[in-house]
Amino acid sequence: MAVSTAALRELHRIHSQLSDLRDRLDRGPRQVQAREANVAQQQTVLDAALDNVKQTKMAADRKQLELKASEQKIDDLRVKLNGCSSNKEYQALLEQIAASEMAGSVLADEILESFEKVDQLETEVSKTEALLGVTNGELAKCRETVAQQSQVIQADIQRLEADLAEAEKGLPTDIKADYQRVIRSKGAEGMAEVEDCVCLGCGVSITLNMQNQLLLSKPVFCKSCGCLLYISES
Repeated sequence: MAVSTAALRELHRIHSQLSDLRDRLDRGPRQVQAREANVAQQQTVLDAALDNVKQTKMAADRKQLELKASEQKIDDLRVKLNGCSSNKEYQALLEQIAASEMAGSVLADEILESFEKVDQLETEVSKTEALLGVTNGELAKCRETVAQQSQVIQADIQRLEADLAEAEKGLPTDIKADYQRVIRSKGAEGMAEVEDCVCLGCGVSITLNMQNQLLLSKPVFCKSCGCLLYISES
C-alpha cells in the first residue's frame, strides 16, 4: 500500500487551488451584496433628504397662510378704526394692529428663513442624488465584473475537478476511505507537508517511525491534526 509523495503533493495542490477558486467564487456575491447595501443606504439618505425638503416647504406654506390671515386681520382692524366711538376703543385697536404687525414681521422672517433652508436642503438633495448615481454605477460595474469572473472561475473549477478525479484514481484502494474522510472534514487543509519532521498543518513534530514510513511512501496521518502527510519538496 504505497503512495508516492509526488501524487500526494499533486492532490494537495489541486485541492488548494480548488479551495482558493471556490473562495473567490463565493466572494463575488458578497461584493455585490456590499455594493447593494451601499446603494440602499444612500437611497435611505436621499429619501430622508427629500422628506426634509417636503416638510420644510409645508411648514413654510403654513406660515404663509398664517401671514395672510394676519394681514387680513390687520386690514379688518384698520376698517374698524373708522367706526370707533371712543378714544379708548381706538387705542385698543391700534395696539391690536401693532401686535399683529409685529407677529406678521416675525412670520415673514421665519418664512424667509424657511425658503433659505429649502434652498440649502435642495442643494444637499442634488449632492445625494449625484452620489447615489455613482453608487449605482459602482454596483452595475461590480455585477458585470463578478459575472464575468464567475464564468472564468467556474470553468477553472470544472477543469480542476476533472484533474482531481483523475489524480485520485492513483490512490491505493486501502487509503481512499481515510483520504475521503479527512478531505470531507477539512478540505484542502486535510493534507499537509512534513518538513524537518514537523507537520506544517499543525506545527507538531512527528515520530521518527512516521518519518520513515513517509520515506517508504507509506500513507501517514498526523496524530495531532489528522492531516494526510507527505514530505516537503524542499
